[in-house]
Amino acid sequence: MLDKSDSPRNDQADAARPDERRSIVLVGLMGAGKSAIGKRLAARLHLPFHDSDHEIEAAAGLSVADIFERHGEAHFRAGERRVIARLLSGGPIVLATGGGAFMDAATRALVAARGISVWLRAPVPVLLRRVAGRTHRPLLNAGDPAEILHRLSALRAPVYAGADIIIDSSEDPPEMTTDMTLAALERFAPPRTIRVDLPGEAYDVVIGRGILSGAGARLAAVLPQRRVIVVTDETVAAAHHATLAASLDDAGVAHETLVVPPGEGSKSLARFAALIEDILALKPERQTAIVALGGGVIGDLAGFAAAAALRGLPFAQIPTSLLAQVDSSVGGKTGINSRHGKNLIGAFHQPRLVIIDSETLATLPRREIAAGYAEIVKAGLIADAGLYEWCEANGAAMLAGDLALQETAIARAVAFKAGVVAADPHETAKADGRALLNLGHSFAHTFEAETGYGAALLHGEAVAIGLVCAFDLSARLGHCDGAIAGRVAAHLAAVGLPHRIAGWPAEALLAHMQRDKKMRDGKLSFVLARGIGAAFTSREVPERAVQETLISCGAG
Repeated sequence: MLDKSDSPRNDQADAARPDERRSIVLVGLMGAGKSAIGKRLAARLHLPFHDSDHEIEAAAGLSVADIFERHGEAHFRAGERRVIARLLSGGPIVLATGGGAFMDAATRALVAARGISVWLRAPVPVLLRRVAGRTHRPLLNAGDPAEILHRLSALRAPVYAGADIIIDSSEDPPEMTTDMTLAALERFAPPRTIRVDLPGEAYDVVIGRGILSGAGARLAAVLPQRRVIVVTDETVAAAHHATLAASLDDAGVAHETLVVPPGEGSKSLARFAALIEDILALKPERQTAIVALGGGVIGDLAGFAAAAALRGLPFAQIPTSLLAQVDSSVGGKTGINSRHGKNLIGAFHQPRLVIIDSETLATLPRREIAAGYAEIVKAGLIADAGLYEWCEANGAAMLAGDLALQETAIARAVAFKAGVVAADPHETAKADGRALLNLGHSFAHTFEAETGYGAALLHGEAVAIGLVCAFDLSARLGHCDGAIAGRVAAHLAAVGLPHRIAGWPAEALLAHMQRDKKMRDGKLSFVLARGIGAAFTSREVPERAVQETLISCGAG
């Protein structure tokens, strides 16, 4: 959102420029520091600064307190709305608004269309110290300031929580808060929303930077009750739970949290049973939602628990791994593993909302991000040759941490999967349909079973090898050019993903395939391809050809 093209070398922040179409609008309770921070932001950004209360007083020839006293709050809010509309109708500015301005739906719509909203969030004790002795605050003159501020905070925080950016304005010096705000503005990009258009079960996937801090407001808007049970794992909880919990508090959403051990081992019958008992011990009602905060394991486990508890609880996904963001969080497949195979126990249970904060990827090891990237490559290989070519051109930079490229890749992969899922929600199409998403998976699940579903081989790594196998098998059966498997393998190797079987016995791998849930009438369904972006399903695959592919790709 900000342009650094003419930044002085000694102070980039001072010369950052907002997008020409957008103003910066500060919202929050009285005493949050909107004027103090706003003036500093305006000076650093070389933009005009306006205070909506001062503009109203100048236009009316009366103080805000006098307007309240003579004409009432409704009259004041109508004038405030007109003033803010006028101020935002010109070029970009920094605007400090009155505490109640953002509560007006029409004003929020104006701000959303023309500005970037920034909530300066401050605890009530800090606000009290800042407004002590001030008599020009009409809402504070009607009683005990502490009681009034607590009441206003409870009323307004759920609405403020819908701001584009949330900045804590507490005891830090104003310059530090200004620096934090500038840094957040520099990172900001408008979230993207992709609709998964299922009959009676449609939902949005929202993709953006830093949006975990506003997750509570988004959840409150779509869930049937302001109470959730968060399911996460120990690793994710340490990195992201505090942010989610604060956003739920801001939005007035009651919440409890259940934490499970990290890793594929948590997708077990034993862990599922324990989780269901823990959920029921919290006495959820039928409208209490389960929120999955974590990677694919948490999404699958928590989603299946939501499907089973009380015969079905509302469910939302906040995926924190790239693999979960582009694959498992979208489409409603939930489940756990059996000793007989992966994901053999589960249910279709669509989420009400998926919130993807791209900044959560910064806490992941590169290996995990690369594993998720394999699913993006898979999407291109299935039905979007342009996406696959994009991966070849941009995959390395994306995995190196380019946030814009990551968001583009996530959005393209999610949009692709949303279209497939909408056309075949429960994978019932006799051919192709949602089953196409299993490209490489008949091989991948076999590799995971052979390695024990653990850290030795991540799911995305297994998929990467499986993609090469799928194109090798397709070429072996005469469906596509034999050079494609080598091309795919070369790209995967270039970004650091495995692309060959690590010597596992071919006979053992074939035995695992016989237990795959995609078996029908004794035949295993494979996804094959006529070329890049031209996948199709087939049950006419000789076992000998599969064995030859396994050996060709490295099996013993």
